[in-house]
Amino acid sequence: MKKITLDPLDLRLLAQLQSDASLSNQALAAEVHVATATTHRRVRRFHALGLIERVTAQLSPQRLADAGLPQLHALLEVTLDVQTSEGLDAFEARAVADASVQQCWRVSPGPDFMLVVGVRDMEAYQAFTARLLTADANVRNVRAFFGIKRAKFGSELPLPTR
Repeated sequence: MKKITLDPLDLRLLAQLQSDASLSNQALAAEVHVATATTHRRVRRFHALGLIERVTAQLSPQRLADAGLPQLHALLEVTLDVQTSEGLDAFEARAVADASVQQCWRVSPGPDFMLVVGVRDMEAYQAFTARLLTADANVRNVRAFFGIKRAKFGSELPLPTR
């Protein structure tokens, strides 16, 4: 894979985009004090290089609940019975393909995976566990922790401030 070189302007642009990706090109240029053509060219480059994987909207679980759309979040520790490369890859592929899985991490030491799961209620959670965890004969142990309050949520990655 090709090495990527980022200069201080790239880092400022990426930091601003992590903070608010909804800015127009003109507003982004004003925030970092460069020409709009420069920001446009660099943002296109970020996408082409895969630095920006996708742009999404972050929804508020509380406001969704206020609108009658309850949200249940669980953090799961999943330990497989057999930790072969094939077994790990197979479970990961199934987890990533499931719409209820918001995040899937292979971790070490301890369990093999940490999953962040979002469903509408306990009934949906039970269906999820039957679909992904119970049906997989290679899942040995699952510990579930249910979210009661989201104090912080973010996806920003730390960038140097050069």
